Amino acid sequence: MRSHRLPLLAVAAVLLGLTACGGSSDDESNADEGAGNATGESAAFPRTIEHALGETTIESAPQRVATVNWANHEVPLALGVVPVGMAAANFGDDDGDGVLPWVAERLEELDAETPVLFDETDGIDFEAVADTEPDVILAAYSGLTQEDYDTLSEIAPTIAYPDAPWATPWREIIRLNSEALGLDAEAEELVGSIEDEIAATVADYPQLEGKSAMLMTHVDPNDVSEVGFYTTHDTRTLFFEDLGLTIPESIATASEGTDQFALTQSAERIDAFDDVDIITGYGDETGELLDVLRNDPLLSRIPAVERDSVYLLPGSTPLATAANPTPLSISWVLEDYVAALAEAADRVE
Repeated sequence: MRSHRLPLLAVAAVLLGLTACGGSSDDESNADEGAGNATGESAAFPRTIEHALGETTIESAPQRVATVNWANHEVPLALGVVPVGMAAANFGDDDGDGVLPWVAERLEELDAETPVLFDETDGIDFEAVADTEPDVILAAYSGLTQEDYDTLSEIAPTIAYPDAPWATPWREIIRLNSEALGLDAEAEELVGSIEDEIAATVADYPQLEGKSAMLMTHVDPNDVSEVGFYTTHDTRTLFFEDLGLTIPESIATASEGTDQFALTQSAERIDAFDDVDIITGYGDETGELLDVLRNDPLLSRIPAVERDSVYLLPGSTPLATAANPTPLSISWVLEDYVAALAEAADRVE
């Protein structure tokens, strides 16, 4: 596994002088000391941010930042701001400490302790969030309900997703969360540097250009009567276009008229995926699911399965999160993910 730090280095000059904003809730004196320099200039506030669940006014530059749901904490961390609390990782956590490896690396680079981790196994722990006494709560990439948002807003100004649950592209995750911090310019620097790294990596694999790809959802090897897939409303599907791939017409058509980020297709109508060059998705470390696809009388007829242009992400390892692009994970998994997709593309005639 290769760890890349180019995007963070590329914005280092812009971020020089930013200080960590956080620590645990029982270390307020350290969190508050100098924290006014951690986010945007006070002159940029107050500011009002519109999103799908309403509009949020932030009166002054936040000094204590909390985040909920997947990956939102990666934005302030990438910009040198340590949250006071964030969601514990519930997928891809290889060592069980609730922190994904790219987040752990960034905390180490910032010489920061792990923030308070919110256990979201049964939903948002509102009491734990409140205990961190945040000035703002970031959730630009999330599945917040209106009730969730209203409850969080009683704790602190809360930023929800711009359009639909779990549908915020990685660039907008960065931009919207950064806007709440007053770090708009720094966000653009970060977006640009990640785009440059993606372009440089993809340039080494010209066989990807123009190939169509679909991403399967988690499939039960014991029941393959239906195949789940992510629609064009999901960031995982949209990320294919960053990699030079295209969205198959079958996926684009199925995505029309729905706002769902995932759908299913009966195995009896599996010919709908005849236009898919590459299939990726969530597999297992044993390869059992791939064997099931190859041996099933219906699924084995999918052209991508027949020619073996399939790459299944390995179980619940950190690499298995590669398909879901987030501000810090992109650099960490990019080379491995793109190389694996390119190997599948090599089998497409």
